[in-house]
Amino acid sequence: MLYFTLFISAFISATLLPSSSEVVLITMITQSNANIWLLWCTATLGNVLGSCVNYWLGTQVLRFKHKKWFPVSEQGLEKAQNQFNKYGVYSLLFAWLPIVGDPLTVIGGIFKVKFSVFLVLVTLGKGARYLAVIALAVGIEALI
Repeated sequence: MLYFTLFISAFISATLLPSSSEVVLITMITQSNANIWLLWCTATLGNVLGSCVNYWLGTQVLRFKHKKWFPVSEQGLEKAQNQFNKYGVYSLLFAWLPIVGDPLTVIGGIFKVKFSVFLVLVTLGKGARYLAVIALAVGIEALI
């Protein structure tokens, strides 16, 4: 149940819904005897799969761009494409960042980044972020 809770928290955190899996992960490290390696794998997998949902949503969103209710203008889409092209596909390494990370994964889908490239870059970035969180939590636990 411990790992499932972390998985769900990490999954939701990667979608456009607000959540904070880092707090859950740190709590599990400091309050339980859970296997840190399994915690890292669980958090990373959940977070990456949540980003894959965003990617898929991005692949579908342009079907609606001619609807009146569509929230982004043609010029807005063009500007986003230019920004994405400017920083390149490697900007997906920063999909772990608050606020901008989740939209980056949607944009990856909108602009049809090759899924295998998307998956590798997002996994590297998110995996590294969780390693940093674990290192911080282990350091905090050692101080207590």
